[in-house]
Amino acid sequence: MGRMGILLADLFDEREFIYPYYRVEEAGYAPVVIGPEAREYRGKSGLAWRAEVAAREAPELQGLLIPGGFAPDYLRRSPEVLSLVRRVAEEGRPLGAICHAGWVLVSAGLVRGRRVTGFSSIRDDLLNAGGLYQEEGVVVDGNLVTAQGPKDLPAFMRAFLGLLPNG
Repeated sequence: MGRMGILLADLFDEREFIYPYYRVEEAGYAPVVIGPEAREYRGKSGLAWRAEVAAREAPELQGLLIPGGFAPDYLRRSPEVLSLVRRVAEEGRPLGAICHAGWVLVSAGLVRGRRVTGFSSIRDDLLNAGGLYQEEGVVVDGNLVTAQGPKDLPAFMRAFLGLLPNG
């Protein structure tokens, strides 16, 4: 059915990476793990996972997921990652961001005028970037799905997968 991108950088939240990875695979998509560079990254709890492709070399994707943790602070520093995120958004493909991943959306310039949510500590960042912050577990605005944290993973993935053809 196509390839689904999942961004990765050091200090990713393992729950917010692994759960979407397998849900995407279960839905019939090939997960493609993408990092600023193609290399191994370590999660907050020490789990290591390899990004098989660098953002600048990312293939055509059916959608893109951005896990949280502290990884978004590293992801947002990569012009290639931001370019990829913008490309997926401009193509109207599903774009999902959970927890601190809203930072990547802010840096990509994709928040202004959009209904969004995220972890409580980035609320001000989302508001200052022009986002219409919602105090909800999961928020869908067009092709954009945002969620507050790990407790919202089931609803987040249902909403994200629901945006895909045959979702």
